[in-house]
Amino acid sequence: MTETIGYDEIVRMILGAATEIKQNHELLSKLDSAIGDGDHGMAMLHAAEAMEKAVDEDGGEELKSLLHGIGWAVMSIDGGSTGPLFGTFFMGLSEGAGDGVALDPGRLADMFQAGLAKLHKQSKAQVGDKTMIDALVPAVDALRSAADAGADVDQALSRAAEAADNGAKATTDMLAKFGRARNLGQRTLGHVDPGATSVAYMFRGFHNGISD
Repeated sequence: MTETIGYDEIVRMILGAATEIKQNHELLSKLDSAIGDGDHGMAMLHAAEAMEKAVDEDGGEELKSLLHGIGWAVMSIDGGSTGPLFGTFFMGLSEGAGDGVALDPGRLADMFQAGLAKLHKQSKAQVGDKTMIDALVPAVDALRSAADAGADVDQALSRAAEAADNGAKATTDMLAKFGRARNLGQRTLGHVDPGATSVAYMFRGFHNGISD
């Protein structure tokens, strides 16, 4: 059982997420072509590369500094709203990490809730609006519930990844209310949201980084 994680495990989570995104960026662009500009996959590829570079350049042992660097790196990529939104989320994770060197499931959930809260200040999107929020909120809620129920880190991240995946799939039946997609109206029905799908890949990678 994984009771606590520290800097090395968070690095593995980040690199796991970057790998998952890089492996699926072409599919993300295909999804975005149906209801957006078709560039989301490339933006996420750049975000993944920025994550990897920030990890490589950090070389420290402080979670807060690591996540802050990742946040700035992702925020700086070209690609419309992708960089600012995902970068803001990582900046929130940094704030939520505090000054500790080890995170138990409860503190890990606190960290992710801080990331979500930071993102909510940047975006007005809510669950049901066909955005990344539709995967992120269920993932963070599942992580919190699992931690409160006594799950270890691996179990909590597994449930978060499953919730993110289910949340992303649920966007198929939603009307888009943000971005270019909102102008397509009914034509957005039947298509999964690429941003939510990116979140699902990211959480799958977080879990893979711990379980591998």
